[in-house]
Amino acid sequence: MSEKQFIITDDGSHTLFVPELNETYHSTHGAIQESRYVFIDQGLRFLLNKNKNGEIRVFEVGFGTGLNAFLSALFAEKYTLSIRYESIEAFPLNLAEIQQLNYAKLAGEKRSSEIFHKIHEASWGRTKAISRYFQLKKIQSLLQEYEYIDSFDVCFFDAFAPSKQPEMWEYTILKKIYSSLVFNGIFVTYCAKGQVKRDLKDIGFEVEMLPGPPGKMEMIRGIKT
Repeated sequence: MSEKQFIITDDGSHTLFVPELNETYHSTHGAIQESRYVFIDQGLRFLLNKNKNGEIRVFEVGFGTGLNAFLSALFAEKYTLSIRYESIEAFPLNLAEIQQLNYAKLAGEKRSSEIFHKIHEASWGRTKAISRYFQLKKIQSLLQEYEYIDSFDVCFFDAFAPSKQPEMWEYTILKKIYSSLVFNGIFVTYCAKGQVKRDLKDIGFEVEMLPGPPGKMEMIRGIKT
């Protein structure tokens, strides 16, 4: 695999370009901006506003740069909210790539650097307390081969686009995610493809098409019914 290329997105934060897929890990219109809007605001904040009590359990598809986990940990700190976060990734970044990411510098939150480094230093396959409020388990596995043990309140579906990795968006995969969520569980993704929307509805999600982050017209949020 050829070397990934660092790109500065429109909000000043990094993303990585993958030559084999001709695709970036995040929106070039703003990596942090996209992740905060799609996964934190339309996922975690939406769930919190529904008067969710107790621990929130998150399952993320695509750990990638760790940006979504990092922003979730900061959200947990800010709202003194207990989050148990599991994230799956088949091909983790190496240490040299991680060390170049500028998310901690740009986040502007207390303990940003400490939390970012703890997330990336955490061993794969083990649950690690990143802070008083945030528990992380990183799983190195293909999603197709992973068997869920727990159930979750929200899924961050952050795989590469269906046009780049269609196998990640197959009906059987989305149905597996549906089964892993609790009743009224939340599914959020930056994707707005019509076939994904139709499949989610057929599986049993109540699907909402929301305004997308900068650079995208729409995004999808599903609620398990």
